[in-house]
This record gives sequence, C-alpha cells and structure tokens, in this order.
Amino acid sequence: MTQSTWHDEKLIHAAIIMDGNGRWATAKGMPRIAGHRAGVQAARRVIEVAPDLGIRALTLYAFSADNWKRPAAEVRGLMALVEHFVRREVERCERQGVEVLAVGRRDRLPRSVRAAIEEAESRTRRGAKLTLRFALDYSSRDALVQAAALAGSDCASREAFAYALASVYGTPGRRLPEVDLLIRTAGEQRLSDFLLWESAYAELHFTPTLWPDFGEEDLRAAMSVYRQRNRTFGGLDEGRHALPALPAAPNGSQRRLA
Repeated sequence: MTQSTWHDEKLIHAAIIMDGNGRWATAKGMPRIAGHRAGVQAARRVIEVAPDLGIRALTLYAFSADNWKRPAAEVRGLMALVEHFVRREVERCERQGVEVLAVGRRDRLPRSVRAAIEEAESRTRRGAKLTLRFALDYSSRDALVQAAALAGSDCASREAFAYALASVYGTPGRRLPEVDLLIRTAGEQRLSDFLLWESAYAELHFTPTLWPDFGEEDLRAAMSVYRQRNRTFGGLDEGRHALPALPAAPNGSQRRLA
C-alpha cells in the first residue's frame, strides 16, 4: 500500500477494541465464554459490512498480551474460538477478496492456532477489498521496544521506524496503515496498549454498546461521527470540510449475513 492509499479520504483504517463480552454474558446469567462466542458473531457482522462503509483496513483487538492473566479455562476457550473462526472464515475471505493478517507474538499461541493463521494469510494474500488484521497476543509497547531494537542506528526517521515496526508485525516492506478511526465498545475510554504508534492522529469513538450487540448500525453511526470531524493533523483549518455522508443502509435495516 502506498501512503496516498491509506490517506484517501474515502478509504480509511478502522481499529476496534472489542470490549464487553464477559459483561454481556454475565448480565444474561451465562458463562463468560458464551459472551466471547457472541462476540465472534459481532466480528462477522462488522467484517461483512466494513468495505461498504468505506473501510479499507480493519484491525480487531482479539487478545492482548495481558489477557494471559485471565483464568486458564477462559484463555483456552478464547484460543479455540480464534482457531475455529479463522478456519471457518478463510474460504469466505478468500472468495470476497479479504486479506487476513495477524499482528502480535506467535510463539506463545497454540500450534494449531498458528497453523490456522498461517494458512489464512497464505490463502488470502491477494485480497484487495479489505485488509483484516487480528491483534493476537498483542502489546503495542512491546512491539515498539522490539522495533527500536531492530532499527538501531538505522532508525533516522519516523518512516524508517514504521518499516521496522512492520517487520516486527511480520509484514516487512509494507508501510503501516495509520489508524483513522479507533472504536472502543462497552463504555470504557482507554487505549489498553493497542496500536499506540499508528493511532497518533486517530479519531476516537467510544460507545456504551457491548461488543456482542455491536452491528452494522453501530459501525455506521461511528463512521458518520468520524466523517463530521475536521482532521487537520496538527495544521491549520484551511477551509477543509467534513467528509461526504455515508450512503443509506439498504431498506433502512441491517444487512443479513449469508
């Protein structure tokens, strides 16, 4: 991707901190893993509609490096869900032109999860409609430290450092997409060690909606708010206006997944 592509006003990089799965399940008297299963369906809904809303890259925070602190049974359940989702969706992604990538450490992931990710990345590498990135065993601060060590004295510019960070992510030679819109669900208002470098000028959108309840209308609302914001990137407002409004939803209702 070229820099101009990622900064095309019509094609953006959205990143989502998918929060609230456990609270959703607890409120319904269900085990926490049931909330994570419902969260997988929410991810499917968002992936399906993202390109139609002008999203060219989508990064989902699936499992942080700090999530290993959770109970072992929950961690095992989350890993099984990740593997199942990736294996089940790879054919659909390949067919629909969705490139699948994973960022974060891989050495601590179960071998079967790593294999599923590698297969998905290989099969979808030509996808041009949407770049879908899953942040797994991910810590932005750890990635920044690794990139600084990798770049060493060669890190003479922000661009050079960005390329070093891309190598840490396992995508050497590819310029990192800066985050245009960062969404966090479930009412929390913090970044939680997620894409700190790439989010330097991200527009932030916080919603009280729990992730399992998040769908097309929620994403559309976030995009509508984003398009009303005047982004100057530290410069002056030189008469720039809000981006064009989104097209209306088909039949005024949410899309149904096949």
